[in-house]
Amino acid sequence: MKKLFSLLMVALFVFVVAACGAEKTSEEPKAKEEPATETASEETTEGAEAKSEEITITHQLGETTLMTNPEKVVVFDFGILDSLDKLGVNVTGLPQENIPDYLSKYEGDEYTSVGSLKEIDYEKLSEVAPDLIIISGRQGDFYKELSEIAPTIFMGVDTTKYMESFEENMNTLGKIFNKQEEVETEIAAIKETISSVGEAAADKKALVVLLNDGSVSAYGSGSRFGIIHDVMGVPAADENIEASTHGQKVTFEYIVEKDPDYLFVVDRTAVVGGETSAKEALENELIQGTKAYKNDNIVYLDPAIWYLSGGGLVSVAEMAKEIETGLQ
Repeated sequence: MKKLFSLLMVALFVFVVAACGAEKTSEEPKAKEEPATETASEETTEGAEAKSEEITITHQLGETTLMTNPEKVVVFDFGILDSLDKLGVNVTGLPQENIPDYLSKYEGDEYTSVGSLKEIDYEKLSEVAPDLIIISGRQGDFYKELSEIAPTIFMGVDTTKYMESFEENMNTLGKIFNKQEEVETEIAAIKETISSVGEAAADKKALVVLLNDGSVSAYGSGSRFGIIHDVMGVPAADENIEASTHGQKVTFEYIVEKDPDYLFVVDRTAVVGGETSAKEALENELIQGTKAYKNDNIVYLDPAIWYLSGGGLVSVAEMAKEIETGLQ
């Protein structure tokens, strides 16, 4: 009887211990799961805060408040477009008319055409419902209307202080899209090329002209192409050219009189259309008597870069490389 009682007590003890162990095991995972859930929640919140925050950008036309890393971006400037492309930032809409060849991928149907550089399709723009609109000089008059649709920033380049203005625009893009390091790297590379241009330029005087279906305009310091003189350090054949958006109207006789060592040519006809190319109009008997022609120093610049674009990470880099190559 005592043996039976002892056996029952042992069995009861084993059952109780096993039950307690099972209960403890089932409770332990719950205790471990709670902190994991809280950590994930905290990480999500922190990630969201890092992804987007409100900032205010001061620009030539005012102040604009927006959220960083906007998803739907509309760009009306090809220089800014090439910068965003270089930085890996997606664009939703742009003017698809006269897109430079090096940005031809943006002609695709996956992008919304919002008019042209000078004529905005407000209906299409409203359909896009952008988080950010970026404009430059050609759209400056529409700033107020565009700001009513979405946060709008003016990023035109001030040609009287080209590099300062260019760098400010690029740094602004860096802040908006969290690409500060990438911007710094690209600007450093551009400055290195520009430094090489300055060394090559030395005492070689140059004249910059734009030809539009046979008519000629000269551009000097402080003009839209003044970067050649003001930033790259190429001496000007004429230091008294009027600084204006459309340049100073000149004749072929004027070019002969100034007789530059280098003649840098932008062919507007090549990108907007016309009957007479720059080469056809320029290389006449008069011009054939200049130093630039005789020494094969007439340099035809890429009009897509110089006329349609400019002021971008890609375009400014290419501008510097073209002048560097032209001076060799």
